[in-house]
Amino acid sequence: MSDSQNKKIIIVGGGTAGWMTALLMARAWHAQGWEIGLLESTTVGTVGVGEGSTPALKLFFEKLGIAEAEWMPACNATYKCGIQFDGWSGRPGYESYFHPFASLLDKHSLPLFMQNAQLRVQGLDVDAHPNRFFISKLLAQHNLAPKPAENFPFDIQYGYHFDAGLLGKFLAAKAATMGVKHLIGHITQVRQASDGSIAALQLEDGAELAADFFVDCSGFAGLLIQQTLQTPFHSYQHNLLNDAAVALPSEIGTAIPSATLSTALKNGWSWKIPLTNRFGNGYVYSSAFCSADQAEVELRASLGLLDADIPVKHLKMKVGRVTAHWNKNCLAVGLAQGFIEPLEATALFLVQQTAAIFIEDYERGFFSDKYQAAFNQRINGYFDGTRDYIVTHYKTSARTDTEYWRANIANPQDISATMAELYSSWMNGKDLNAEVARLQLTPYYAAPSWYCIFAGMGIFPSGKKLRKAQAQEDRIDLAALDNFLRRCALNFPDHRQSLSK
Repeated sequence: MSDSQNKKIIIVGGGTAGWMTALLMARAWHAQGWEIGLLESTTVGTVGVGEGSTPALKLFFEKLGIAEAEWMPACNATYKCGIQFDGWSGRPGYESYFHPFASLLDKHSLPLFMQNAQLRVQGLDVDAHPNRFFISKLLAQHNLAPKPAENFPFDIQYGYHFDAGLLGKFLAAKAATMGVKHLIGHITQVRQASDGSIAALQLEDGAELAADFFVDCSGFAGLLIQQTLQTPFHSYQHNLLNDAAVALPSEIGTAIPSATLSTALKNGWSWKIPLTNRFGNGYVYSSAFCSADQAEVELRASLGLLDADIPVKHLKMKVGRVTAHWNKNCLAVGLAQGFIEPLEATALFLVQQTAAIFIEDYERGFFSDKYQAAFNQRINGYFDGTRDYIVTHYKTSARTDTEYWRANIANPQDISATMAELYSSWMNGKDLNAEVARLQLTPYYAAPSWYCIFAGMGIFPSGKKLRKAQAQEDRIDLAALDNFLRRCALNFPDHRQSLSK
């Protein structure tokens, strides 16, 4: 960017990624006189089916001073305690497990879970299934909201479910109040300067938009970062086979679940996301193993909607990331920078991290080629770290009932060196908490998540009979833990009743 005070930024593309980036930049720079505009095409739509988040989205709204009572009703939003994974593991006793979000109560139950998990790896016959150890699982099991009574001092982290289309519209309206200019036009050509940077955008109506800096939120097309600047794309296709999805809504009953349901199907997995007015359903699959029509039929059949006159939305996915998210005077955010299938609802988390870290680096004066390289390496770490955790779901499944699942577990070279080392550490009974820290995985997925996926999928040494734990080894009173969590859960309200307030 130039050294002038009145800098101009143009964000290309709306949708959730574009408007989130616009809001974060406006919060940081509008008061300094920067002009921030978002250009949206009337002929290019948004994907608009990502309907879940991690707890990071709560921090986004808090940073902007937007209350839940303002945005949640406008987006048919609900609370999310975590993700229930059904049918992912082919091991008896591990057909289902819950990936919880953190809670202050974990200081009581998490050490017990980790202790039992380590003992189980060592061959002791102890209960090490994560479902028994976390309050979030208990709340989701009974359709309770993660919002405790005022006199209960133990907060729980939570994410949200929401209508992605409505959220984009809400953020657009909020951005307008913060000085973001909403521009409408279709780009026909991108004009570059002599150094290869982006100089201006030429529109279909003949207008030209110049700026100091551009943000590419143009979706999978990557109009600026990939098509114009020719930034290389690093594919994850050899790690993650899924490249398509089909989505449709269904009716929701009186009870509103407070968790996402992910169910393994023949050629991928389905999501079921509760909103206040409907369920959002979808099937993420590999087109190498089934057609779009076959995927639609399987999804409809799983929902009991084979004969229902409900239209579906078919999507193609480009899985991977660009090698440089910030190239010359352009920052790519959202699908333009990359995409990892939505198994852990990390899309908006990566949008937030990219925009927030960029703003932070600029404010600290880190605006040169040297720092650009460091920024790109850091964001690549978030993408690759998230990819590794998602790949783990497939590589540890042990399902062999279809060609798709056999292909997912067949090639050990699809696992990164970091993942292979972590897996080996787990199977050899090392302290996984220490290993996650040593391998610097905590910014992406902390140790509790790794304990949950390994233990929840039943990844324990096989081939030897479990040994009964001695008194000095098994010191956990599970009945007391059950009673403690059950009594704690009494402080949390019914999900629908909580939302109605």
